[in-house]
Amino acid sequence: MAKGEGAESVSSAGLLQQSILKQEELMRPKRESKGKLSICSKLCYAIGGAPYQITGCALGFFLQIYLLDVAQLDPFYASIILFVGRAWDAVTDPLVGFFISKTSWSRFGRLMPWIMFSTPFAVISYFLIWFVPDISRGQMMWYLFFYCIFQTLVTCFHVPYSALTMFISSEQSERDSATAYRMTVEVLGTVLGTAIQGQIVGKVDTPCILDPLLLSMANSSSVVMEEVNVTHETGSLTDTRNAYMIAAGIIGGIYILCAIVLSVGVREKRASIELQSDEPVSFFQGLKLVMNHGPYIKLIAGFLFTSLAFMLLEGNFALFCTYTLGFRNEFQNILLAIMLSATLTIPFWQWFLTRFGKKTAVYIGISSATPFLILVALMKSNLAVTYIVAVAAGISVAAAFLLPWSMLPDVIDDFKLQHPDSAGHEAIFFSFYVFFTKFASGVSLGISTLSLDFAGYKTRGCSQPERVNLTLKLLVSAAPVALIILGLLLFKLYPIDEERRRKNKKALQDLREEESSNSSSESDSTELASIV
Repeated sequence: MAKGEGAESVSSAGLLQQSILKQEELMRPKRESKGKLSICSKLCYAIGGAPYQITGCALGFFLQIYLLDVAQLDPFYASIILFVGRAWDAVTDPLVGFFISKTSWSRFGRLMPWIMFSTPFAVISYFLIWFVPDISRGQMMWYLFFYCIFQTLVTCFHVPYSALTMFISSEQSERDSATAYRMTVEVLGTVLGTAIQGQIVGKVDTPCILDPLLLSMANSSSVVMEEVNVTHETGSLTDTRNAYMIAAGIIGGIYILCAIVLSVGVREKRASIELQSDEPVSFFQGLKLVMNHGPYIKLIAGFLFTSLAFMLLEGNFALFCTYTLGFRNEFQNILLAIMLSATLTIPFWQWFLTRFGKKTAVYIGISSATPFLILVALMKSNLAVTYIVAVAAGISVAAAFLLPWSMLPDVIDDFKLQHPDSAGHEAIFFSFYVFFTKFASGVSLGISTLSLDFAGYKTRGCSQPERVNLTLKLLVSAAPVALIILGLLLFKLYPIDEERRRKNKKALQDLREEESSNSSSESDSTELASIV
């Protein structure tokens, strides 16, 4: 009898062991496929990046010329709005990152509620930026208030959306692929923003004021005066203002639609980024750890200067095309050519960085803009050459769009290996990167608009003094080239190359497999005890 019981127990143990082994074999492919993302999920995630780029592109390209020539603000007041608005936008990024880090997980996730609740208020404030109030005083405060409110609300959308990269998958390759989808849609968003704002506004001729010297010459000839009236008074300022509001309404509708697609099609995966600890350290302790992480500081230092170069170009390009090159009715099409070129070359840069490495892509992609930026300042006004330069510049813009967001997850992975017990700081990485770039861009745009004021910029002028044209050349050519060179020199110090990236990827996979096997062993032991 004892023999029979022993044989029976051995047989049962053998069957139980086989059963557990089969369960492990079934669970293994599930764990391997757990980090995989469907094309639909990637597209929904990517669409969520469009609102920030559409509104940012419209504001970046058109807000300066709108404040000067449509709202008719003094350049000094316009510079205050641009600087304070961007600086406030920069301050809100770490603040929102702080509050996100303190947000509890809900059934919708930790990040998605921020995106959903901020959207309707952001759309309202965006529309009011492009509305000219019928008040004789206080226009500057109107634009400053709603610009700052919108920047706060769009930050509540974009910071959690950026951090969402780390929560959609545990696989580095899947995150890179989703980032490529995102960058393609975001650059497509800049095309859409440029097309909507530019084409609607461009169909209306904004009336301008002739130089007094030309007016005195016109008074001596009735024929010349007739030409002046036909050429410069065909457009109505009211029509121009209405066109800006129509464009704002369309962009607001797209903003809401993209937010709905993102919230319906993407789910946060809490386990994707948690390795060993569910209890994050405090925000300020995490901030100290993040700011002491060498690769992060070197990465944001390099991208700080290269991003500044393209932001400076973006903020002043409309004025440069309108006054320096003389393409008042073509500048929106030139901007569209830049954005279309950038959109079409995003897949190329994604292939290039996977084939030759991300640092190589940074050097080649961003530096390729410098000869064309020099050419556009040195050449005489020529529309065909300007379009060629615009297409070439768009290729570099694509690299500048893709690479920062593709390299930040690598830095976060490196940080996690060095601090495995510290969790929940993804929003800090993304928000402080955006903080530094936005604050610096606010300073640069404020200074550039002030420099135009000092050079003698004439609001609603049909032409500008030679000093203004020279200043615009410096702002879209010499200054960006110098910033790009400085940024590329700083990238030499960035330590995460392809070899280190592969080692980090393998180490993270080992950690996740170890944790997964430990969790599986605990559950199997519990099941075995229950069966016994």
